[in-house]
Amino acid sequence: MEQTALLINTPTTLALTVIALWLGYWINQRVAVLSHYNIPAAVSGGLPISALMAVMQLLSDREIQFDLELRNLLLIAFFSTIGLSSRLRQLLAGGRALAIMLGLAVVFLLCQNLVGTLLALGLGESPLVGLIGGSISLAGGHGTALTWGQLFEEHFQLADASTLGLAMATAGLISGGLLGGPVSAWLIRRHQLLSSQPESELPHVEAHGKTTYLIDLDHLLTAVLLIALCFALGASVYDWLSGLGLRLPAFLTSMFLGILLANGLDLAGVEVDARPIQLVGDLSLQLFLGMSLISLPLLSLQGAFGFIGAMLLIQAVVITLFTVFLVFPLLGRNYDAACISAGFIGMGLGATPVGIANMDALTSRYGPSPKAYLVIPLLGAFFIDIANATLVQTLLEFRLFSS
Repeated sequence: MEQTALLINTPTTLALTVIALWLGYWINQRVAVLSHYNIPAAVSGGLPISALMAVMQLLSDREIQFDLELRNLLLIAFFSTIGLSSRLRQLLAGGRALAIMLGLAVVFLLCQNLVGTLLALGLGESPLVGLIGGSISLAGGHGTALTWGQLFEEHFQLADASTLGLAMATAGLISGGLLGGPVSAWLIRRHQLLSSQPESELPHVEAHGKTTYLIDLDHLLTAVLLIALCFALGASVYDWLSGLGLRLPAFLTSMFLGILLANGLDLAGVEVDARPIQLVGDLSLQLFLGMSLISLPLLSLQGAFGFIGAMLLIQAVVITLFTVFLVFPLLGRNYDAACISAGFIGMGLGATPVGIANMDALTSRYGPSPKAYLVIPLLGAFFIDIANATLVQTLLEFRLFSS
């Protein structure tokens, strides 16, 4: 008799997420190496919770599933706050960096697939497995891995391609969160970099080891209203573009609406307190990452642990060298370049939100970098997927992959 899945509802998922974040902060405070290398609290606390879920799944012989609808809304809320915090002068300043990153991203995707293919051939596997261990699962993430995995199973008779892709994407998500912070923190310390942007801290009172933030309710309600408008107007734009056959991530339209709203209010002379928007953005991102980490299907990694481990080790070396010797120098060897590097590693091995979490851990310690928060979301929102799909399709035309 088939076992039914155990569904963890939204309130329970949210509660476990908060516990995971608290656990992550507690662990980071007591394990100096994690704090020193800016490992996100969502990673430090989320992995133990996801491991506990895996043990419970083994003991109960029931699949554990999380209700993640709230997670998707939190992602849109976070990117709405990114848009509402953006100004035209910052967008113009980030144009050159974005153009450079677009070109570097294409080169990196090619490197990622070349490394994956060579390793697969060296291990006696199909070169298609190398593509799965390359940009399909790592830069592409779970959705891309599942899509291409099913295609490889149907058209190339590659058994368990979807399972391998999901396992690689899961492992990449973890690796991106563990690697991005340490590499970029090393760059910041080695080159003695400082943020050029003023710190915009929320008013707070510190006493007895606790921090109490002072937020005006009226300003908080204004922030909530603006974010809600980004949701509503962004959804309308998303539906309109979908009707034209143009598919973009839902959070991207909300972010663009946030940019229009913020700059429109500036032109109209309406002052908006950015600090509550910052707080809502920070909360949304931490909860999103926490939910993503606690719901990781760790058991999917056990089937191909050796191959995944070898592939990830080599891909981690490749993206580190690529970042240190290409991304960081070409972006100017400055603080913004270091923060973008953290985001690039998280995005290149895992997903855009992981890259942003890496940047968040850095900027919370070393200072703000508005340019990084514009470049990485725009790069990861749709360009990476378009470039990745085009590159993989092109590679499949070669006899090595189609034979």
